[in-house]
Formats: sequence, structure tokens, C-alpha cells
Amino acid sequence: MISLRIAIALMQAPAPAAAPPAAVYPFAVGEKLSYSAKLGMLTLGSATLEVVSLDTIRDVESFRLRFRLRGKNAFYSLDDVLESWVGTSDLISRRFVQDFVENGKPKHRLYEIFPDSGYFRQQGRDTTLATPAEPLDDAGFFYFVRVTPLQVGRKYSYDRYFRKEKNPVRIEVLKREKLELPDGSEVQCLVLHPVIDTKGLFSKRSETRIWLTDDARRLPVQVRTKFPFGTITLRLKDMVLPGTTTSAMSR
Repeated sequence: MISLRIAIALMQAPAPAAAPPAAVYPFAVGEKLSYSAKLGMLTLGSATLEVVSLDTIRDVESFRLRFRLRGKNAFYSLDDVLESWVGTSDLISRRFVQDFVENGKPKHRLYEIFPDSGYFRQQGRDTTLATPAEPLDDAGFFYFVRVTPLQVGRKYSYDRYFRKEKNPVRIEVLKREKLELPDGSEVQCLVLHPVIDTKGLFSKRSETRIWLTDDARRLPVQVRTKFPFGTITLRLKDMVLPGTTTSAMSR
């Protein structure tokens, strides 16, 4: 039997500290946003942005995120996929994949990112290159802006891009503009101008704009960016949101 002294000590001992609350994001596994892709007034193809699954990268629980753009016209065809693995507790990139097929020419790049050690490595190359303390890649950027406080008229700068020499990442919040969601409702959106010093979607030359709902969901309703053959506009046409019974379809 336990002694009276030990029993009293146990009753007087402080309660164990509560576990820290899990990170709360405006997205979850199963979210899938589908877009129409237009080149000017012409239909070009489609795009999707989705939280595919939970994976584990070097013992760190991570969201697997995917952005895919498919399109074709008389002069150009593309099937571009960006995949990112970011920690569920910190939204820091730990793996990044680019799978591009443009005009029938494939291009594949895989980056393993080691934020704790401060470097990343590209598959097929022996060298390691410096990365910032909280690295972020192109696909992860879509979700980073969804959890970042933003105000109209402000310019923001972050040393977060995983290729350290390409920093800073810049975001300018240009204005508010009202757009219609696939369910027919209208919502105010923040119009963002992001710039990363790369050749990708957020390069200075691309002049990308993102329309992000100015509410708790922070949904990317529209994305407009320049390609070598013209300006592509992605417009949200269908959204599957976790916790809802059906998807919200465009009318």
C-alpha cells in the first residue's frame, strides 16, 4: 500500500503542463481548389491547388502540397507540377519538387531541404547550398500568404525563400477588390503582388497577382501571371473544403 506521506505529496504536486495547442490553419488535408485557365479570353486549360496528404519527412509531420497547371494552345503546351512538403507545426519547407513538361520537354528537379542544418541539396548534384532558418519554396508560398497578416497599402519583405541568395521575398498589398466565389457569393479580396528573384511563377518578369479572400479562409480566388506566350488567368471554379459535405461548384 502507498504510504500516507507519499499520497499527500502526490495530491500536492503540480498538475502536468498542458500540451501546446495544435497549429490552426485556414486549410487542412483534403482541401482542393480547382481553377479554369485562360489565355486572354481563350480557354487554355485548368489548374489545381490542394493539400494532398500528411507525410513524414525525416521524422517531421508534414503537409504535402501540390500545385498543377495544365494547358495547351496552337503554339505552346505545358503540364507543370510543384510539390512541397512543409511541417505541420511550422510551415517550413523540407522537400520541394518541380516536374515540368513544356512543349514536350520534361524537366525534373528535387530539392531536399535541411532547415536545422542550414542547407539544401538538389538531387543529382553533390554540392550543398545555404538556406535560411525558415525556408519556404514556391508551392508552400501559396499557403504562407494564407496565414500571414496583411494590410492594404503595405509592403512586406521576408528572408524565407529556400535559396538564400534569392531573398528577400517581397509582397505588396495593392488594394481590395470584390470577386465572386464558385457558390455565387461575393467576397472582398486582397490583391497581392508577390516577387521572388527567380525564373518561376513569382519572378519579377511574371508580374504575378493573387486575389486572396479577406476573411478567415484566405482562399486564392484568382491568380494572374505572365508566361512567354501571354498572360494566364486562373479563376477559382470549384472548391472542396474539409468539413463540408459537398464541394462548392461554379454555377
